[in-house]
Amino acid sequence: MPEKVVDKVDFRQAFEFPKKPEPKNLKQWFYDTRTNEYMGRYLFLFYGVYFIVLGALTTACFQSLFMVLSDDAPYFQLSESLIGTNPGLGYRPLPEEPEDSGFIHYVASNKTEIDYWVGRLNHFTEPYRNTSLLPGGGRNHVQCDFNQRPKNRNVCAVDLSKLGPCTAENGYSYHESSPCILIKLNRIYGWVPEYYDDPENLPENMPQELKEYIGNRTTDMERKQIWITCNGVNPADNEAIGPISYYPSFGIPSYYFPFTNQPDYLSPLLAVQFQRPALQRSIYVECRAWAKNIRYRGGSRDRQGSTQFSILIDYFQ
Repeated sequence: MPEKVVDKVDFRQAFEFPKKPEPKNLKQWFYDTRTNEYMGRYLFLFYGVYFIVLGALTTACFQSLFMVLSDDAPYFQLSESLIGTNPGLGYRPLPEEPEDSGFIHYVASNKTEIDYWVGRLNHFTEPYRNTSLLPGGGRNHVQCDFNQRPKNRNVCAVDLSKLGPCTAENGYSYHESSPCILIKLNRIYGWVPEYYDDPENLPENMPQELKEYIGNRTTDMERKQIWITCNGVNPADNEAIGPISYYPSFGIPSYYFPFTNQPDYLSPLLAVQFQRPALQRSIYVECRAWAKNIRYRGGSRDRQGSTQFSILIDYFQ
């Protein structure tokens, strides 16, 4: 719409249309040097409000996050967590190189190769053998049994002297061509095992040797364990694997559970000794855990509640 204009000299009136503003390019729109405006707003005011709002939102987010996080327990637990409720099984020793994982190979007459695997086990068990290396120095450890469970967030000590010949002092029997493998259950916060503790109600596929062992336990408390068994993956492996011994027993006792991030907690260990495995051939072994709430799936890829590895002992270089 035209605007009325009055001439300041002779006071004549006229009408004229408003002039179209000069077009601005992107750079001028972003920051106008004539008006010191940033995107059409004054720079100082815009940045001031922007950073005040940004700081307030950031502070509110962090405060909300710290309100739900705990140093002692995860926010999501058990079925709500990514880990879930099915603990995996792990073994030691592991080689230094990831590509060699699952393969334990040495020459029985080669001390250097034997010392390598003994060293790997010593490295893993060092906090067990020297509890002063733990954050709390092991002061939270107590001796436990089936009639004496830990209290007041104490944790049960793991006594490696009960592992028979599978100790550092004995070189884990690698020099005798009777290697020991240490088995452990992966930690899940708050998880409590459901035990196979009724000798009259055991899985049909459970090894007969384990069934007899469970039946011979004198008290119900002694049957409350996560049982561990190992066998060859294939029939040929079972023929070559030889006798197997478990230390201190077939199972991991109930008094180590649940794990609730107690200070200085160490995962309980079970040692599996292969007494006379066949030499000069690879033996594929699977170890599995037995509990009512541990799902089992064999295989080398999508296994659950089990672990696999191979043993090869050469006699000559």
